[in-house]
Amino acid sequence: MKARMAIRDVARALGMSYDDGDRIAKLIPMGLTLDESLSTVSELKSIYENEPNFTRLIDMAKRLENVVRNAGTHAAGVVISEKPLTEYVPLQHPPKGEESLITQYSMNYLDDIGLLKVDILGLANLTIIKNCLRIIRKISQSEIDLDKIPNDDKKTFELLSAGATAGVFQLESDGMKRYLKDLKPNNFEDILSMVALYRPGPMESINDFINAKHGRKKITYLDPKLQPILEKTYGVIVTQDQVLQIARYFAGFSYGEADILRKAVGKKIKKLLDEQKEKFLSGAIKTGADKKTAENVWNFIEPFAKYGFNRAHAACYAKISYQTAYLKARYPSAFMAAWLTAEQQNIDKIAFAVAECRRMNIEVLPPDVNESFVEFGVVKDTNNIRFGLAAIKNVGAGVSEKIVEERKTGGPYVSLEDFLKRLTGRILNKKVIEALVKSGGLDRFGERNQMLSAIEQILKFISNLDKKAAKDQLNLFSEKTKIEVSKLVLPETPPADKKLRLSWEKELLGMYISDHPLKGMENVLSEAGTPINELDSKNIGKKVKIAGIITYVRKIVTKNKEPMLFATLEDISGKTEVLVFPKVLKQNNQIWQTDSIVAIEGKTNSKDGDLKIIAESITEVNIGQHKEMVPNKMIINIPSSTKKDLLEKIKEIISNYPGEIPVWLKIPKNGGFNDIKTKSSVSFDRTLQKKLNELLGQKAARFDTSTTNPAI
Repeated sequence: MKARMAIRDVARALGMSYDDGDRIAKLIPMGLTLDESLSTVSELKSIYENEPNFTRLIDMAKRLENVVRNAGTHAAGVVISEKPLTEYVPLQHPPKGEESLITQYSMNYLDDIGLLKVDILGLANLTIIKNCLRIIRKISQSEIDLDKIPNDDKKTFELLSAGATAGVFQLESDGMKRYLKDLKPNNFEDILSMVALYRPGPMESINDFINAKHGRKKITYLDPKLQPILEKTYGVIVTQDQVLQIARYFAGFSYGEADILRKAVGKKIKKLLDEQKEKFLSGAIKTGADKKTAENVWNFIEPFAKYGFNRAHAACYAKISYQTAYLKARYPSAFMAAWLTAEQQNIDKIAFAVAECRRMNIEVLPPDVNESFVEFGVVKDTNNIRFGLAAIKNVGAGVSEKIVEERKTGGPYVSLEDFLKRLTGRILNKKVIEALVKSGGLDRFGERNQMLSAIEQILKFISNLDKKAAKDQLNLFSEKTKIEVSKLVLPETPPADKKLRLSWEKELLGMYISDHPLKGMENVLSEAGTPINELDSKNIGKKVKIAGIITYVRKIVTKNKEPMLFATLEDISGKTEVLVFPKVLKQNNQIWQTDSIVAIEGKTNSKDGDLKIIAESITEVNIGQHKEMVPNKMIINIPSSTKKDLLEKIKEIISNYPGEIPVWLKIPKNGGFNDIKTKSSVSFDRTLQKKLNELLGQKAARFDTSTTNPAI
């Protein structure tokens, strides 16, 4: 129980208000003890010395600090015995949930008394597969039986060989991607081998495996007896099964003895390990090997046996790896929508998946009450992905389900009034409406700031609808006058600017979707630093320079009582964590603010598995030159004899890129052109321009920086 938890628990036990306990807890810097906090935080020290209630609270919390708060339950452990467990071990109800039973012994003691503990793990990837198959079935009316997919699919192995494995089970780390690019897998055994080898110990053999596969390294064996065991894996130990086979055929072990050897090495039990080593060496000499060869073979198998997978385990994992790679290669939009849904509670992983969608030329569009589903879904006509309604903060699954159910029953919502009338106050409240407006979910019915400024008017409209419904029900058999609800008219309000609109998206969706604060600045940023998505394991330990916008800052106090920061820097391609130690922070602490556009130099680090930047210097990026280049209009040349359906497609494409740049249409007329300024405004997005040109022809759509109107 750390300091903050101790304060909150003691405050609750003493009957103090939540706010009092929370106020004191928040004064304690993360990672510091109560004594350390009292000596470094003057406000906390003053409260402790001058307010008796809080003196008592802190003194009692000190006594509980670092005490075990509760017993944990293994997330996936199942204990199996021949007879009822009560004959072997004491049981109890878990701290949460009275229906199940848990053992009072931990796993090592269970092992000592001869009971079997099995870990039964749930995999989010299986849910991703299930949801992906459901989406495929819905948009293409085709059933995919994963047990019948080809095991030599060309597109799947091309994806694996390119290292495009973000979201692919077991194969998505930077290191694995690099090895896959070198290996160029072309069969299932290659996937199985990589899954088994990419672990501490066996990982040291990966380069040997790859080089031997491609003929760059001669395959050798320490003893001829090892060749039939290792020749399919190019002389490299890949699975535990091979260790057991070596123990049997090289050292004369029985199956039972070989398993004891595996356990001794895997559990690092020194006494048992020493015994097994002697037994292995003597057994090998008895089967004809000399002592030096026997020792070499022992040293060869020991590192692998510590961490290696058994073949069945590796094969099961490799099968799921292949299935997820197959779905990503063959049904990319469905797979990415399913992956986004699985990660919708984790903002960082959603942002990573959205960046991968963009790399794959799949657009992730803002939520829309007429196109979005509860979860992330695929737009059938375009194969783009719509943000899921349940992923919007303050909306939730329950409200999302009602919105989608009503749309399925009554058809698309035709206006804001229609939306409010059909869902009413039973479903909609102020928080939900604000979240839908700010996130873009109601963009088709009006401008966000206009709807937001009329929120009280909207709520009154819903209230009157509810009152009318109740009154109409009461007056069903009477002749009393029914209540009339006046039409909803929104007030004229200046539109939200790009910065405000994107800040709302960041708040409600956790990321920028309709646009990006750095959109159009790519040239400036690329000159200032390396795109974040280009940083990988090859950069670890090297000095790099990156540029982008600071989107998050968290300040902590070090053990030496000095401030340091954890910050997040984001560019168009992705984001990364930046560690700012006290020495660097002192150089320029004012610039470390959210929304600052900066260039950071530092060294990469991957100590915790994720690539981070340890900052050495920071400078502000001058975007003044870029601002002059931002276009002030978009011009679209409409072909002659254009039909209504083509205009509808243009309108649909434009609606997906809301912004501040007005749209002008050049329409052929009498040998010349009519120039019409539309009511639409778009963001500066080259993807929008590309889509319009694909629809209308090259150079039909362009962004213009001139100050004159098209007609001049």
